[in-house]
Amino acid sequence: MLDALLQLLPQVFFEGLLLGFVYAMIALGYTMVYGVLELINFAHSEIFMIGAVAGVEVFRYLVPVIPNALLLLLIALVIGAAISGTVAVWVERLAYRPLRKRGAVNRLVPLITAIGVSFVLQDLVRLIEAIWHNEFFLRINSLPALEQSISLLGIFIQLKSIILVVVSILMLLGLSYLVNRTKLGTAIRAVAQDMNTAALMGISPDQIISRTFLIGGALAGVAGVLFAVQYTTISPYVGFLPGLKAFTAAVLGGIGNIPGAMVGGLVLGQLETLAGTYMPTLTNGNFGTEYKDVIAFLILILLLLFRPQGLLGQVVKEKV
Repeated sequence: MLDALLQLLPQVFFEGLLLGFVYAMIALGYTMVYGVLELINFAHSEIFMIGAVAGVEVFRYLVPVIPNALLLLLIALVIGAAISGTVAVWVERLAYRPLRKRGAVNRLVPLITAIGVSFVLQDLVRLIEAIWHNEFFLRINSLPALEQSISLLGIFIQLKSIILVVVSILMLLGLSYLVNRTKLGTAIRAVAQDMNTAALMGISPDQIISRTFLIGGALAGVAGVLFAVQYTTISPYVGFLPGLKAFTAAVLGGIGNIPGAMVGGLVLGQLETLAGTYMPTLTNGNFGTEYKDVIAFLILILLLLFRPQGLLGQVVKEKV
């Protein structure tokens, strides 16, 4: 039995890597918004879902027109990012900005608002899909060019999996460069540190916050398209669980820390995949694959008990 488990390990590790990158891409958006507003934007999981739905629709209508799968994927990524980013901007403008302008000091108010927006977006997409296609589950048609695979060191690797990993790494590097090396990044960091002082220095907090939501939403849209391509079947509620786990990954890595979001996603993906694969065998079937979430979150709780700031987070002293 041990030999069989060890033979599975490389493939399990790779599957965990893919799942971890999905969580990491979504977690980047949580981190962006929290870093500026200290707001847990639970509607971000539905922004991710909208990107996935947009990607499916692009593939559904353009597969007969554009035979090149890579070009089709690029178009889907651009459209998914644009739609998700636009929705995120309007969510901030219609739901969060009025609360900020009215000086809502209770942090539960925007949190409950975010949960409400999440439900609204879920059911709005469900209604649109029911009217448009009369379907609940959406599936991407087979894309043989993206499903081509190679075997490397006992790991079964598809082209679409390689694309997911490469795009995830490029997103992390691009976001890190934007935040740390550009004028927009400087403005974002200034607003995150002290919104009022940044406004006195000529920076428009509302404009910077909108751009932050646009960037975070676009990243979620890209993640949604890649998720749809990788796992082929989605629904209007597909964003809930990945979004919850991505937020957990952001906390695990250190909320507000961009590299931490990536590390947290990868760690959580590995924990979940390893637990889901090996637990039924190691427990003689007493604990099935469905317990993988319990094990992953239990390990997370234990880790945060000893390092509450997360893996890469820093202890922040509150100003008085």
